[in-house]
Amino acid sequence: RQGVGLRDNFLILQIMMAATALYAFPSLRHLPGWNTGGLAVAALLHVAATEPLFYAAHRGFHGAHLFARYHALHHSNKVPTPFTAGFATPLEHLVLGLLMALPLAGACAAGLGSVGLAFAYVLSFDFLRAMGHCNVELFPGGLFRSLPFLRYLIYTPTYHTIHHTGKKANFCLFMPLFDRLGGTLDPESWELQRKNRAGMDEAPDFVFLAHVVDVMQSMHVPFVMRTFASTPFAVRAFLLPLWPIALLFMFMVWAWSKTFIISYYHLRGKLHQIWAVPRYGFHYFLPFAKDGINDQIELAILRAERMGVKVVSLAALNKNEALNGGGTLFVNKHPDLRVRVVHGNTLTAAVILNEIPKGTTEVFMTGATSKLGRAIALYLCRKKIRVMMMTLSTERFQKIQKEAAAEDQQYLVQVTKFQSAEQCKTWIVGKWLSPREQRWASPGTHFHQFVVPPILGFRRDCTYGKLAAMRLPKDARGLGSCEFSLERGVVHACHAGGVVHFLEGYAHHEVGAIDVDRIDVVWEAALKHGIRPV
Repeated sequence: RQGVGLRDNFLILQIMMAATALYAFPSLRHLPGWNTGGLAVAALLHVAATEPLFYAAHRGFHGAHLFARYHALHHSNKVPTPFTAGFATPLEHLVLGLLMALPLAGACAAGLGSVGLAFAYVLSFDFLRAMGHCNVELFPGGLFRSLPFLRYLIYTPTYHTIHHTGKKANFCLFMPLFDRLGGTLDPESWELQRKNRAGMDEAPDFVFLAHVVDVMQSMHVPFVMRTFASTPFAVRAFLLPLWPIALLFMFMVWAWSKTFIISYYHLRGKLHQIWAVPRYGFHYFLPFAKDGINDQIELAILRAERMGVKVVSLAALNKNEALNGGGTLFVNKHPDLRVRVVHGNTLTAAVILNEIPKGTTEVFMTGATSKLGRAIALYLCRKKIRVMMMTLSTERFQKIQKEAAAEDQQYLVQVTKFQSAEQCKTWIVGKWLSPREQRWASPGTHFHQFVVPPILGFRRDCTYGKLAAMRLPKDARGLGSCEFSLERGVVHACHAGGVVHFLEGYAHHEVGAIDVDRIDVVWEAALKHGIRPV
């Protein structure tokens, strides 16, 4: 509570200063909405007065006496966040407030003040302060190489993080020019900025192509709320006021956005990136949106091709059979692709199958004729395990049954009612189950799942597995965010399947139907590379 109060100090102080100015100078109450001349005066005074005075004051606060009594509080946050910008003592806020008021006062004294200028300058000032403390590099590395003079006009989060780390350099407010003039500019600032940005600017070797789940989950990304994204996703109360803003962004993304980078990590010296198709879960169930989604996925694959990416792994609904045949559409349309397109479901099937206890003789499966359901059923019947395949389509059931060896076909049984599974304690769920349907399971049943979203656990006398997931190898670096509701370092099995495809250097595309013969091969390859089941 004390920390929150200290962070509110500058807001309260700015309000008090504005109110005092309005009472002391009644003419301020009649300012025009906007005056362009005032903007020029404020900009000139900011550069000529606010920036050098802040630089001098900031260096003064780093003197032994003032630092220990005042400025040490601001540096007490080991990892800067946007809130760190406002985490300071009243004396520091007073100095900063007065320096911020100088350009506005100068513009008003020249008769060029305006209400718009006051709001624009104050909000821009606070935004740049928060940006400098956000600890996420926002500026492209190539920007400063192309336009070197910008290095002295605007600081970056990396630039100011160096100040918080060493406390002996990079004292400026927003313009590194004054550090250069004062001899306090850290020479490694721009090289470190380039390295911090490298995960965004450099070409990756592996891409996991995801999509947004829903409006709430759209805020679970590092560039929106880094701290929130570093924990498994769950709906939190503080998200509710932000929901309307996130909804507005959804419409903007739907209308204008292209595939964008969410996050990245390094594994075995190679860059892995997570990209997002700018579509939300519900879009995939709109008939008129199908072509647009496939166009976005195709553009992402072709972009990866141009960048030299080795493997693109399709996530969740991006590989839906009804949408694009599990990626087959793109491979058939572009037969000369060098980048390998992968759905990763071979490893997903392997994870589910390896969760089934040894000694199991019978399972009941919904979603049995889906891509994953088919592969799981064919694998289990080879192991002489009886599979009750819940489906109303005799044609689809018989098609799968004929794929099995003649001696194994007897282990595949079509059922059309949930009552058939009353005595079976192993349910594999590939299609949503209502509470009423779950009631047919006997006490002690375990529900294995590959349905998205996962079913809700209504039965307290049964157990529920989570969606198939695996833990990345221990040498993975830069895992700063969580993949949806999984803990950091854990990814969905289809993501891990794509990683295995890349690490093994497989030359084939993994699209369409799952090759049952490769389930054990991929599983062993995953374990060999240190990718472990959760």
